[in-house]
Amino acid sequence: MNKTLLVLKNEIITLVSRPSFWLSTLGIPLAGALIFAVVGWINRDAGTAAAVGELFRGPQEVRPEGYVDLGGIIEEMPETVPAGTFVAYPDEASARAALDSGEIAAFYIVPADHLRSGEITCIRPDFNPLASDSNQSGLFRWVLQVNLVDGDILLSNLVNGPLDVQDISLAPAGTAEGGMDNPLTMWTPYAVTLIFYFLIMGSASLLLSNISKEKENRIVEILLTSVNPHQLLAGKIIGLGIVGLLQTLLWVTIASALANRSGQIFQVASSLHLPASFIVWGLVFFVLGYAVYASLMAGLGALAPNLREASQVTFVIMLPLIIPLFFSNNVFAVEPNGPIATVLSLFPLSAPVAMMARLPAGGVPWWHPPLAAVLLALTAWLIVRMVAGMFRAQALLSGQPIQVKTYFRALFGKL
Repeated sequence: MNKTLLVLKNEIITLVSRPSFWLSTLGIPLAGALIFAVVGWINRDAGTAAAVGELFRGPQEVRPEGYVDLGGIIEEMPETVPAGTFVAYPDEASARAALDSGEIAAFYIVPADHLRSGEITCIRPDFNPLASDSNQSGLFRWVLQVNLVDGDILLSNLVNGPLDVQDISLAPAGTAEGGMDNPLTMWTPYAVTLIFYFLIMGSASLLLSNISKEKENRIVEILLTSVNPHQLLAGKIIGLGIVGLLQTLLWVTIASALANRSGQIFQVASSLHLPASFIVWGLVFFVLGYAVYASLMAGLGALAPNLREASQVTFVIMLPLIIPLFFSNNVFAVEPNGPIATVLSLFPLSAPVAMMARLPAGGVPWWHPPLAAVLLALTAWLIVRMVAGMFRAQALLSGQPIQVKTYFRALFGKL
């Protein structure tokens, strides 16, 4: 036990003494807080917000367009359409002459049988299929529609659908209001998935880098003369895990505080609050997820002759954590209790990020997080025992090229 504590202490001191560690620990939350502060300052002043929006959009030039109404449908322009937006021409020849001279950007031809065919022809001087909606064709169709209903703008808008649609969900109430209209409801699962993916893999990768370098420098052979493999492995996993846990606690707390203030900053529903239970479950799934993937990374470091070859197999280990990223927006935000989200959040290798992506969406049955945590804990215990056998045999496998087949054979005790 004393030797495990010595290894643990050495790992913590070595890691926290690196300037890069403090740069990432403090730099990332400070950068996030700065972004929120700048956005909040911009939104407090309407003039500044408009100026910034105009800066990003760039100058908007709207050139007049013409039309030839062969059916005599357009009798007047709605008051909301700026004067000079559309210019009437008696025939196609005069409209084309105006187009050639640059007086108009394009013109429309409304055929005499428009009420039967519903066709409108738009003629423009260039060919750009990607810019089909960059002109004012939508506005012109609306003008035509208003005239078809005798100038009744409200009736014209109702033709396209009701102006106010009220959604009533029978699903369990979540933590966010505003549903799909709230940007944070859509992007919170994606952000949480990314954060936990990088936190777990970042902490686990530290262990891989540490073991690979010590093995490459043959320091691990010296350590194994006085420390048994179980003590060395336990000290490294726990030591780096403590540092990663404190780092995660800091980041999750700051992220939760920023999310709770996001309604005021981004001017969306301010009722999106991440409860205290979210932080508790975040710590639980980080610790268990780290235990699983840190052990897998440690076994990879024990087998690989150097860090470069170990990195080639890392993707296979990370794959279960990457899969939830593809479903973060269209599954976890839309159907947090659907079959895909439920399976990914209960499957131990994807549960650390998948379950944390489901929780902000709300409505998760109370027994799902404990069940996922128990399954993940059992998996962590099993993998640690399996990797311990690999770590004990690492000296025998020194210098052997690493392959996915070799890794899994060693993991299941076949080497």
